[in-house]
Order: sequence, then structure tokens, then C-alpha cells
Amino acid sequence: MVDNAGAIITTKDVHLSYGSHEALHGISLDFKENELTALLGPSGCGKSTFLRCLNRMNDDIPNIKITGNIRFEGKNIYSPKMDLVWLRKEVGMVFQQPAPFPFSVYKNIAYGLQLEGIRDKELIDQRVEESLKQAAIWNEVKDDLNRNAQDFSGGQQQRICIARALAVHPKVVLLDEPTSALDPISSSEVEETLANLKHEFTFIMVTHNLQQASRISDKTAFLMNGNLIEYGPTEKMFLNPQNQITSDYLNGRFG
Repeated sequence: MVDNAGAIITTKDVHLSYGSHEALHGISLDFKENELTALLGPSGCGKSTFLRCLNRMNDDIPNIKITGNIRFEGKNIYSPKMDLVWLRKEVGMVFQQPAPFPFSVYKNIAYGLQLEGIRDKELIDQRVEESLKQAAIWNEVKDDLNRNAQDFSGGQQQRICIARALAVHPKVVLLDEPTSALDPISSSEVEETLANLKHEFTFIMVTHNLQQASRISDKTAFLMNGNLIEYGPTEKMFLNPQNQITSDYLNGRFG
């Protein structure tokens, strides 16, 4: 279920504090289905902190307080009744450092399916192949499915992690600087993968890379010091930012 405006995740007046330090100052953003939204801004501006609110990855941090409203498909994700296992299946995550589990490619992709209770070998085989193809890594690993996933290159590992996230058929995938630890060739392979998938999944991606955001995102949100400065279609923001701070950042005057 999405709301009338096509938003699959809506956030309203989100504040987050670590003890007495407020890191997010009332962010309101809606994320549309089957789009890639880039979260841009200088280091420490709150991008990753905000991203991790969207599937409650901040929950385990001591002395954290989150207020406001975050809804996924209309459901309040901070409700005491929210099933976190279900939420993190529906709203998956890919981290900055490629982090495949230290076992075979096949077991990495099958892991989430088995966690869901799927035991049908034929269905698992099918999902493993499907998600590796979606992540554009199948041809590179199809003859090595029993090889340890950590034996592959960084870029291959990151695409294996994307495949692992896709295998459980999430609605949304959160990406926390998914190419910052990769070389330029691997980065472009991951970018191409995301560009090809964004019509099937909703992606929300933190990135420092302005060129990357301009190439593959549909919408861009610019954050600064825990505030949302500007949000809109990427092309419009890059060509005609409405805020001077946005313009200064996009033109490399700081950041």
C-alpha cells in the first residue's frame, strides 16, 4: 500500500538525539515507490543517521531518542507492535563496506530465505539465481557458488550483498554509501546495477559523490547540520537549486 502521492515511506518532523545532542532537527521527507533518492551533504550532516531511522537500525545505540513520525506503507514503524524482522525484510540495507557473510555465495543469498522459513530447495535455487542476475553478478559467480563470498573482489562482494538484500523481495533498499570503499570500475558496475533496478525497487542512497547522485538518482535531498535544506527532482536541483547553500555545496565551495 502506498499513499495517494505514491509515497512508500513518509517521514514527518523526525528529530533524533544522542543524549543531549540533537543530530536531526525535524526532517520531513516522502519517498516514492520505484525511484532512487540520493541523500547528499557534507560529512556529519545526518545523512546516515537519518537513513538508519528508516528501518530502525539506530535502535541499539545507547541514550538515543527519536521523535516524529515514520511510516512504511502507512504503518508506523516505531509502534511497539512493529515486527522488526518483518520491517528489515521489507526495508533491506546495504552498507558502506562490502560485508558478505564468511561462507559461500549460495549460502549468503539463501540466508534470508531460510530465515523466513523457506525450505523448498528448488525455490531457493531459483531466488539465488534471480537475485544474482538482478545484481548483475550472476555471470561472474555462477560457476563458483560454493566459493567463500569473501574471496571475491570488493565490487563483486558489494553486488553479492545487493543480491542478498534483493533475495527476500524487499520493497525498499537502503544504501549507505555503497560505492565509497570501491575502486572507480567497481563503483561504476554497482551504479549501473542500481540504475537498472530502480524501476523494480525503491532505493534510498546516502552518497558523498555528487556525480553519482546526478547520474543515477531520480530525486535528491540535501542535508546540512541535521536539517533538510532542499529536496526535489535531481536534474532540477543540480541545474537550478533554490537555496544558496545548496548551490554552494553542488559547486564545490564547501563539503
